Amino acid sequence: MTSPISHHEALLFVMVTMSAVDRRMTDDELRRIGQIVQTMPVFRDFNEEMVVPVAESCGGYLSQEEGLKTVLDMVANALPPKLYETAYAVAVEVAAADLHVEQEELRFLQMLRDTLNLEKLTVAAIERGARARHQTL
Repeated sequence: MTSPISHHEALLFVMVTMSAVDRRMTDDELRRIGQIVQTMPVFRDFNEEMVVPVAESCGGYLSQEEGLKTVLDMVANALPPKLYETAYAVAVEVAAADLHVEQEELRFLQMLRDTLNLEKLTVAAIERGARARHQTL
């Protein structure tokens, strides 16, 4: 049985899962998670000292059988629908942080958008925005 989580925790679970899904949490991804928590308005009233404990909690769920499904269900239950797009956006930001997206990350994005029932045009816009922000010469 899982405990309910807050919307802050749900968004962190999404970012941690995105970072961990390819079995490598890069420094760039971890740095991007920290930047997101520090700068996005949705985290304005979140205690940054809770990032590590929440990440560890997420890791605990992910290490269990059916852990990814459990995390996705927890996220969907914790977030109000108006934050579904935000959850997808933070996942895409973490995936793009190291300028290389692995197959496992693409699969997680697909699972996340299916779980949250996001529209294709919305998904495309979020992904295109991230590509533009992370573009290099």
